[in-house]
Amino acid sequence: MSQTAHTIEAVHHIGMTVASLETALRFWEAFLGKPARWTTVLDRPYLSRVVGYPNVAINAAFIDLPGGGVIELLDYRVAGRTANADATANPGNVHLCLKVADARSTWQRAVDCGAKPISPDGPVAIDGGPNIGAQAAYLRIHDGITLELFQTPRKDRSA
Repeated sequence: MSQTAHTIEAVHHIGMTVASLETALRFWEAFLGKPARWTTVLDRPYLSRVVGYPNVAINAAFIDLPGGGVIELLDYRVAGRTANADATANPGNVHLCLKVADARSTWQRAVDCGAKPISPDGPVAIDGGPNIGAQAAYLRIHDGITLELFQTPRKDRSA
């Protein structure tokens, strides 16, 4: 097999399993300021083979992110679902990091849309390592999912 066959080309989408599609859409549509590109019920026979749930049906929505990428919100119609603990340190916890132009105003927008800040004072200045001078903030959104906002260091404009 050639090396090309194993080449990763790009991120296709980021999937998030949610307890309520409506609740998740309320946050993302308000936060991004635009509606989902597509909402549907996914229930084709191939899907059961992919996800491992016989005869599965999933309420789904697809939301385009600025700069490319898609968030896929998935509300599985199966019995016995349980929420994951929302602590970032728990194994299996994943976060979505969005690069933003202004961490403070984007943080405030997320809070206004219902996100719960980890640091109540807002974005934190990074004071060491390769991202020195940047700002970052973690927030909890629907279903305990962690959203990170990351503002790259501002360039010295006097140079």
